[in-house]
Amino acid sequence: MPLVLLLLMLFGALCSPGQAMSREEKQRLKNQVVEMFDHAYQNYMDHAYPADELMPLTCRGRVRGLEPSRGDIDDALGKFSLTLIDTLDTLVLLNKTTEFEDAVRRVLSDVRLDNDIVVSVFETNIRVLGGLLGGHSMAVMLKEGGQHMQWYQDELLHMAKDLGLRLLPAFNTSSGLPYPRVNLKHGVRGPETRTGTETDTCTACAGTIILEFAALSRFTGDPVFEAHARRALDFLWEKRQRNSNLVGTTINIHSGEWVRRDSGVGAGIDSYYEYLLKAYVLLGDDLFLERFNIHYASIMKYISQPPLLLDVHIHKPLLPARTWMDSLLAFFPGLQVLKGDIRPAIETHEMLYQVTKKHNFLPEAFTTDFRVHWAQHPLRPEFAESTYFLYKATGDPYYLEAGRTIMDNLNRFARVPCGFAAMKDVRTGSHEDRMDSFFLAEMFKYLFLLFAEPDDIPFDVEDYVFTTEAHLLPLSLSMAPHSSPAPSNRTSDEELDDSNFDWTCPNTHLLFPDPAFPRILREPIRSAVDKSCPRPAPYREPGMGRPPLRAQDFMANNPEHLELLRRMGVSLIHLKDGRVQLVQHATQAVSAVAAEDGVRFMQEMMELSSQQQKEQLPPRAIQIVSHPFFGRVVLTAGPAQFGTDLSKSSTGVRGFVTVAEPYSGCSEIVNAEYIQGHIALLQRGQCMFAEKARHIQKAGAIGGIVVDDNEGSSSDTAPLFQMAGDGRSTDDITLPLLFLFHKEGNILLEALKEYREVEVLLSDKARDRAAIFKGKPLPGSLIEGSADVQEREEDCLTEATTPTSHEPIGQSQMSTVELDESAPEEVSPVDEDTSPAEEVSAPKEEVKPAEAEPAVAQPQEDRDSEKEEKPEEDTDSSSQSVDELLADWREDLEAFKQMEKDEL
Repeated sequence: MPLVLLLLMLFGALCSPGQAMSREEKQRLKNQVVEMFDHAYQNYMDHAYPADELMPLTCRGRVRGLEPSRGDIDDALGKFSLTLIDTLDTLVLLNKTTEFEDAVRRVLSDVRLDNDIVVSVFETNIRVLGGLLGGHSMAVMLKEGGQHMQWYQDELLHMAKDLGLRLLPAFNTSSGLPYPRVNLKHGVRGPETRTGTETDTCTACAGTIILEFAALSRFTGDPVFEAHARRALDFLWEKRQRNSNLVGTTINIHSGEWVRRDSGVGAGIDSYYEYLLKAYVLLGDDLFLERFNIHYASIMKYISQPPLLLDVHIHKPLLPARTWMDSLLAFFPGLQVLKGDIRPAIETHEMLYQVTKKHNFLPEAFTTDFRVHWAQHPLRPEFAESTYFLYKATGDPYYLEAGRTIMDNLNRFARVPCGFAAMKDVRTGSHEDRMDSFFLAEMFKYLFLLFAEPDDIPFDVEDYVFTTEAHLLPLSLSMAPHSSPAPSNRTSDEELDDSNFDWTCPNTHLLFPDPAFPRILREPIRSAVDKSCPRPAPYREPGMGRPPLRAQDFMANNPEHLELLRRMGVSLIHLKDGRVQLVQHATQAVSAVAAEDGVRFMQEMMELSSQQQKEQLPPRAIQIVSHPFFGRVVLTAGPAQFGTDLSKSSTGVRGFVTVAEPYSGCSEIVNAEYIQGHIALLQRGQCMFAEKARHIQKAGAIGGIVVDDNEGSSSDTAPLFQMAGDGRSTDDITLPLLFLFHKEGNILLEALKEYREVEVLLSDKARDRAAIFKGKPLPGSLIEGSADVQEREEDCLTEATTPTSHEPIGQSQMSTVELDESAPEEVSPVDEDTSPAEEVSAPKEEVKPAEAEPAVAQPQEDRDSEKEEKPEEDTDSSSQSVDELLADWREDLEAFKQMEKDEL
């Protein structure tokens, strides 16, 4: 089995185009990786241990039950010091033997596995069981070296077996597929423990067990674990779609019916394919390789559209299932390297690299034209993983530069005084109080290996296989004594077929006839991503002739316009949520001609909606830069379609915040002497946004911030909005105006109450905090990741981060129009036609959603786990009052003050 990995390493000497990185520079970067790891690990130990995870913004540990629930994402937490266990073998790889020995002693003395808590079987297997087994492998290796861990008597392995036995009840199903959750203390026993009632699990959740369970069986000599893992894999293989040889994303664990029939290589399926190939490498069973190769051929036939990897339907594999990709598929180029299929690995990696440079990080999901679909980035390591494997395969220094980009972006945008914080929104640079355990388990392993020389690594990594959580399992397990596993479900017509072993360990010289081969593959992909800047379609005149009232001229507070609507058979209905709905009944028009005008008016509203959806602006950032924040607090804000375009400003607009009087900004400002030269704070409502902007501009303001008057609204749960004009020219408005939801606006208001002077920076993205903290002038392009990104045309900068793709407009005559108390100019379609009447519904204020399709929050599942396409539940914001939210914020503020002291 080592031969499979060793052959892949032969690629390294064959392709080195460009300037090689000096040994000294690689050493410097390797040392920087170690420093970054120390920063993250030490802050976890100082501020969070024995909690499962570090909350890096508030410098405390995340303890399940003590923090607001995050839904399924919290199923990874089991009150078993998750981050410490997940980090054990990373410590050894980074030559931190003393810290490793101390960490093992802590695990043995402090960690309990019999907690009465329900956890994810998948996450607990890859993180905790994998972490214990990786730690055991390292401890044995060090002990055999004769200098360290001489006291070790397989204690981590005993803990691993204890945990394995606690996971086994989940496999007590007729299919052999495990329940998705298990209670560590009570197993699977019914509704009272939130277990035993589930019917569905993701393919990756059931198919990512074999490495850890087989290793546990081989280490302990107990075959029960490997047998259960093999049975689950056999069942998944049996249930594949036989014509396409693809598997779905979600399966019923009892019947084996596919619940979600979309198939890809990203979230929900990814590590199932990974474990088939790596089970062959670790265990030497050709059956796993045969199955992987059959799946892989279908992936390359239906899903791979180089450089894209797009989901399809398993029964109709030529039919795309969606028009966007998720970030978890970034592992796939690394798996293709292990497979030996280098060309598509290079192409897909290059696409991912260009998306990373465009947005600084890989968004959780992005469209086929490389725009943001889901804006979060929880510091996932998959792109770094593939970068390392491609460097090992090609020896191309280009991948060292890709690794440098990853490190630079982590330090510039994610590093905070208490660790590294996940990105809440890659478009604005706002943070989430989260540092998952996989960041320490995987990211620093792959970055260290990327830059390390062989003599920097305390053991030969070619003697190990990496699990999906990057834990190290020795290849010698293939020769370990063990009982025969349970027979597989292979039928007589499924004997091994030699044709299914093509393309494994190919001749490296045939893959690289030209030393410049990787660069030749990358060039067109770089251009395709870099130049993707979709332009809005021009306005198309609908129908024949011109109606008496144009949709773009319509003003809902204009009595003359309302009378014209009445004559056309269009009535206006005020909805409870503040929106206005327009409904047309042709029979109520004053004449047949007027009825036809009404039809054209409604069609024009839909056409205008289609046009304006394609002119969406990305969100903006409001960064609090004064004491004690120093740029650490970034609020996601909605843009305006008028005034200063912050995407074309290299410095943004910086100034102190002052509350306008009147607060509505709907009449002449009476405290103009205080507003002059400042950024005015206003409340939503009572008049058009453009009117507010004109009043504060007349008073001498340099910018404005409008705060939502709907209590409890938050950018966490609501789609991003953008403010539109008032139906006439807004060329006279020259200052920037931004929109904050109620929760974010209250943060700013509370800061004003506590600190009389609050300075903010209005910009398209959060800027470099180090520059703000030191009082340096803000560089013009700090938000960009590399020189070639900076060279893009200015008019592309806005389009590049538009959050979502757009669905075709249906034939329905219902639209959403965003207004203040008056009329709409902005229209968003709702594809619904419930009656012969034609309807248009309009929210009360002239703010429109910044996304054309309904805003679906990114499911916050962790590494490789299932990601159902459902809105993210924000228990925090939905269940807490504003006072409680502000109390949480004040607690956070105290932590920021402490961080300032620490940083100084």
